[in-house]
Amino acid sequence: MGTLGKAIYTVGFWIRETGQAIDRLGCRLQGRYFFQEQLSRHRTLMNVFDKAPFVDKDAFVAPSASIIGDVQVGSGSSIWYGCVLRGDANSISVGSGTNIQDNSLVHVAKSNLSGKVLPTIIGDNVTIGHSAVLHGCTVEDEAFIGTGAMLLDGSIVEKNAMVAAGALVRQNTKIPSGEVWGGNPAKFLRKLTDEERAFISQSATNYSDLAQVHAAENAKLFDRIEFEKALRKKFTRKDEEYNSTLGVVCETPPELVHPDKDPKPLQK
Repeated sequence: MGTLGKAIYTVGFWIRETGQAIDRLGCRLQGRYFFQEQLSRHRTLMNVFDKAPFVDKDAFVAPSASIIGDVQVGSGSSIWYGCVLRGDANSISVGSGTNIQDNSLVHVAKSNLSGKVLPTIIGDNVTIGHSAVLHGCTVEDEAFIGTGAMLLDGSIVEKNAMVAAGALVRQNTKIPSGEVWGGNPAKFLRKLTDEERAFISQSATNYSDLAQVHAAENAKLFDRIEFEKALRKKFTRKDEEYNSTLGVVCETPPELVHPDKDPKPLQK
């Protein structure tokens, strides 16, 4: 930022500060009739009295997710946008390398028909698909829970087992290792193939890598975001065929290169 830019920035800063001061003064003069804008009450990590969440420093939690109360999230795990993990009446444990995808809900059981108080335990390298619901259940290492599946109180999904998309796993149901269950209520469908076993492991790895990209993007400051928006506007593709006839080629700025892709020239 040059001298002129710094001067403009400083003037803008003081104008904003003056405006906020005038707003506060006006509110005081209005007394009990004033309108005060409320801030968003969303908190990604929230205590419930003495119950506090613990998230490993290498885990990713999306800013629109909610982790509440007695919840532990292990290293390399990812909690995606819109998820709610509510450990208020009991505890939730999420292992390492596990991904809980967008809009999923994880809760615990304080009371049910059997009278049991149940935590929710999720192991290592587990994949939980979008909009799944897990309630007072156990999901062991390297299991796969499909999109929109529901696991009810006391259900257990053993290691390397798969719950199909949209399945309803009833209370106290145990899904043995190496099996695929689906339907409403969920029933045994078939044995897991070798390709599916490999897919479960690879899915966890892919989401762990992708979470690092999202974590880096969410960590950017406002100035950095605005700078990259200006770059994208400047280097947007227009008429590639026409520009190629003119020999106009521009290298993609490193700030705009996705970590998993090689830089390619953009037409200017």
